[in-house]
Amino acid sequence: DKEIRAVFLRLFAQLLQGYRWCLHIIRIHPEPVIRFHKAAFLGQRGLMEDDFLTKVLEGMAFAGFVTERGAPYRSIDLFDELVAYEVKRMRAEEGNKQKILRHIKELAEKLYKNENPYPAVTMHKVQKPTEGCHLRLHQKPFPRLDEGTVQWIIDQATAKLQTAPPAVKAEKKCMVPSGPPIG
Repeated sequence: DKEIRAVFLRLFAQLLQGYRWCLHIIRIHPEPVIRFHKAAFLGQRGLMEDDFLTKVLEGMAFAGFVTERGAPYRSIDLFDELVAYEVKRMRAEEGNKQKILRHIKELAEKLYKNENPYPAVTMHKVQKPTEGCHLRLHQKPFPRLDEGTVQWIIDQATAKLQTAPPAVKAEKKCMVPSGPPIG
C-alpha cells in the first residue's frame, strides 16, 4: 500500500515539478486569491500541445490542489520536499530502475513513519485458561471495589490530563520552498 502511494507521490512530484513558480497571489480582494498560470507552466516545459497534462491542470482536482497547497506560508510535507529538494535526484535516477525502486522504498518508509509515529507496542499472548479453572479453591475472589477510591483515582487522572501538554504535535508553519525553476 505504501509503495503504491510512494509511486504516485513520486509521479506527481515529477509531473508538477516547478508548479510553485507559476502561482500568483492576487491580494486585491479581502481574502487573497491564488491563481495558477497554466500557460507559463506548460510553456516553460515545452508541453503546450500535451493533452494529458493540459487536462490534469484544467481539472477540479488540480484547482483544489492549488487552493489547498498554494499558500506560501503553511506546514511542509513530504510532497513539498520532493518537489523542492529531490528534483536532481529524480532526474539522475530516470534510467536506473534499481535507484528508482530504492527511492520508492525510502518514500514508502517515510509514509509509514508519518502514519505510525510511535513504534508498535509489543503485545504478549495471554494463554487461555483451562476448563474448570474457575472451580479451583485456591483462587481468591475479586475484591470489592470501594466507590470513593475509584472516584479519587478518576479525579486524579482527570487533573493530570488537564495539566498535561497536548499529545498531538503542533504543526510547524514556514515558507514553502519553490524548488528549482523549470528549465
